[in-house]
Amino acid sequence: MSGVRVLVGTAKGAFILTSDGKREKWDVSGPHFAGWEIYHIKGSPVDPNRIYASQSSGWFGQVMQRSDDGGQTWDAVGNEFVYEGDPGTHQWFDGTQHPWEFNRVWYLEPSLFDADTIYAGVEDAAMFRSSDGGQTWQELAGLREAEGHKWQPGAGGMCLHTIIQDPSDPRRLFIAISAAGAFRTDDGGETWRPINRGLKVNNELPEGEPEVGFCVHNLAMHPTRPGVLFMQKHWDVMRSEDAGDSWDEVSGNLPSDFGFPIAVHAHEPETVYVIPIKSDSEHYPPEGKLRVYRSRSGGNEWEPLTKGLPQSNCYHNILRSAMAVDTFDPCGLYFGTTGGQVYASADSGDSWQAIVSDLPRVMSVEVQMLP
Repeated sequence: MSGVRVLVGTAKGAFILTSDGKREKWDVSGPHFAGWEIYHIKGSPVDPNRIYASQSSGWFGQVMQRSDDGGQTWDAVGNEFVYEGDPGTHQWFDGTQHPWEFNRVWYLEPSLFDADTIYAGVEDAAMFRSSDGGQTWQELAGLREAEGHKWQPGAGGMCLHTIIQDPSDPRRLFIAISAAGAFRTDDGGETWRPINRGLKVNNELPEGEPEVGFCVHNLAMHPTRPGVLFMQKHWDVMRSEDAGDSWDEVSGNLPSDFGFPIAVHAHEPETVYVIPIKSDSEHYPPEGKLRVYRSRSGGNEWEPLTKGLPQSNCYHNILRSAMAVDTFDPCGLYFGTTGGQVYASADSGDSWQAIVSDLPRVMSVEVQMLP
């Protein structure tokens, strides 16, 4: 029977949780890189032995790690992330201009098409690509030409935190930047354009239809419908039918339309999951009840999923990269909390169990399917 590997990045190391297709018993490996922040760890969809990890520390900076044996051993790989040419400046909240600075890698996206190509989103917001398994990196500098001087940082920094590949077209990529918005390339990263029409700021449509300046928290897409995108932003859950050219709100009956992660069911393109939190100042579930919300209609109509989740006195947050799905049937879902729990559902969200309960603050959760 095939299996699944759940890759968990935390504030004090990485953990690898492994199970078979039944997803009833889990082996836990870690902490890998104990004491280091692992902002993101993700496995190749092409090579089940390959995993990449973004390791960072306020003392020692950024280190990229790669494993070619499923996480048993690791090697530090190329760490030269250099903005091409003169990157110029970007805007700060107060309107002043600040030079681009490299702080850390927020997000890693191994290629759907070959094991040696990987994309990285960094802070300050930029996009890099490696074609040799992470040994060397090249900035896709055309992204900053999409009004980069107007980008502003979100509360967590000006980070490129989401990368989605179109499985039907290797030249098309979608990315999200906090707090600049969503962007798309149709030529492999040479040129980019903002895709933010219809997005609101503070629950209102901005005057003059600006192209950037939107705090997008996450994007999701079903691989069979690459033109349909779902978005969780600072406020509002959104949907696009035209690859991001326009957006409509689908928050519907959610108790709060503020949150960070969003995911799509592996086999049902209209089934979407979000985890609302109370507000941008109160980062915990409404009423202290941890609930995943599911829409089977692509948005607007949402149902709470509560079985196995704490329904009182729960004040954890779920960060933007901390929810993932597997491709078994029924589809499995996983999410991690800032309290160190990783919850799993083997029945598309109908019921949940904590597969680990006492990890450090969970930064990211990703799934790698095993043969």
